[in-house]
Amino acid sequence: MKRLKALYTNLRIKHKMFVLISVIMLVVAILAIIIQQYAFDFYDEEIYKQSSKALSLSSISIENELKKMEKLTFMLATDSTIQHYLRSIKSGLSEYDNYVVQLTVKERMVNIGALDKYVLSAQLYDVDDNEYAVGSNSITVYNDRISMYKELTRVNKGGNTWIAPYGNDNSLIAAREVRSFQQLDLDYIGTLALRIDMNKLFREMASGMNSNDAQLIIMKDDEAIYPEASSFPIDTLSKLSGGDGYKVIRYEGKQYFVTYIASTYTDWTYYTLIPFDDIFDRIAKVKQTIIIIFATLFVLILLIAVGFAKGITEPIERLNTKMKRVQLGNFEYIEEPNERALAMDEAGQMHRNFRIMVERINELIHENYVKQLTIRDTEFKALQAQINPHFLYNTLESINWSAKLSNQTHISQMVEALGSLLRTSLNLKEPLIPLTKELDIINHYVTIQKYRFEERLDFQIEVPEKLHYCSIPKLSLQPLVENAINYGLEQMIDTCKIKIHAYVEEELLLVSVSDNGPGMEEQFVAQLLGGQVVTKGSGLGLKNIEDRIKLLYGEAYGLQIESEPNRGTKVTLVLPYEMRDSHV
Repeated sequence: MKRLKALYTNLRIKHKMFVLISVIMLVVAILAIIIQQYAFDFYDEEIYKQSSKALSLSSISIENELKKMEKLTFMLATDSTIQHYLRSIKSGLSEYDNYVVQLTVKERMVNIGALDKYVLSAQLYDVDDNEYAVGSNSITVYNDRISMYKELTRVNKGGNTWIAPYGNDNSLIAAREVRSFQQLDLDYIGTLALRIDMNKLFREMASGMNSNDAQLIIMKDDEAIYPEASSFPIDTLSKLSGGDGYKVIRYEGKQYFVTYIASTYTDWTYYTLIPFDDIFDRIAKVKQTIIIIFATLFVLILLIAVGFAKGITEPIERLNTKMKRVQLGNFEYIEEPNERALAMDEAGQMHRNFRIMVERINELIHENYVKQLTIRDTEFKALQAQINPHFLYNTLESINWSAKLSNQTHISQMVEALGSLLRTSLNLKEPLIPLTKELDIINHYVTIQKYRFEERLDFQIEVPEKLHYCSIPKLSLQPLVENAINYGLEQMIDTCKIKIHAYVEEELLLVSVSDNGPGMEEQFVAQLLGGQVVTKGSGLGLKNIEDRIKLLYGEAYGLQIESEPNRGTKVTLVLPYEMRDSHV
């Protein structure tokens, strides 16, 4: 055993693959034969079930048509016109009147539906046994047959009676007594017989069976309802019981696939017989074909195993040579002059990935050099950028002192507010700041705006002290105040009241900016949230603020806007309730 293991270990990869494939194919072949046999048995069972369902559907369709025929007999027997004339005949009429009645009754039978495609003829008999027949294939019914109709239908007292084929008449007959329902006396006034073309009905309902030898047998207990006589032994069918099902029966050296279904409407059982070979011969041929194909593939795979193994190992050997070249420090990827094109399989991907890796190493060496130059340039620009704010602050300070020396108090205060606003905005680097810092920015901004609008601007802040150190996104409230001034105050002549209100509700921090301005249409609000409206001034749009909130906290947070024309506007920030340390 050890010698065999050592021999296998020292084999070349392509020889190992050939041995491995051979062993696997042998095991698979054995398992496939076992599984195939099981699958064929299971498949046969499923085919039988599905075929049984299909054939049973034909039986159900036939039963539905028979129900329609029974309903047709009821419609004919209870038709008021037919009942009227049958009662008149019973009372006695002249010869001419009888002739008129005969024409009228026949016409009425046709109108009701006695010429259905499955009806051979509809034959009505009055109390004097005079016949009123319509249909494409009427027959002469003799007195003894009429007497039998009367005798069989009398039992059901006006209900439907099924009569089996008899003699030369192969039709199934739905018959019933016609009883007068005038004043509910139920007097006998005639007999109705509807002859049904069962051969045509079965051929059409079973048209998908692909067999000319299919048979339909209807039985009640051990007696055949249709047909009267069958070449197939009735006693064999009567042994099949248990509701619905199927069975393969051999008779006179020939197999038949028999399905049977019990009627839910009558006490009949429908049997459909079809020669087994007519429907399952193709399946048997398919099984044989599968076995032949499987054996052919098994031999073919063994023959190409050696070539397959070589096709895998050759690219690996070529890749091994290239890796040795890189190991020596040569990062230039060089294609061999006569190298065969590689397929995009795993081996080809290995070559491609190795080439990309070598090229990437060269790129990283170059990028590292470029990044060093970029870092130095960025550091220089950062030092230079620190000079600009200081220059701006110094300039504003000079304007402030000049205003004070000129006793221009308003200008001095506006410049101080602007300087504080710029200093606060530029020095706050974090995306989240305490609420009190945001309020400082707003106060500086409002100070400047009050000098512009004077008493027309009524600004209020209603924020509990405990919420001053809650975290909010930087510059999320100031744009809302700016929008309230641009879209509220500027559109008004009267005083505009702008109010900031903060409160906590269900672990949410809600900060609102409201005004009593002209308000906005619902469509305009949707455009603002969608970023389709360019905001006035230099403020940030509502979509920008909402996108930042969702990016920081998630989709559950954002903006809520309440606005109606002439009713003012209220914009609320919906944020998580998070406290910061007071010294931050």
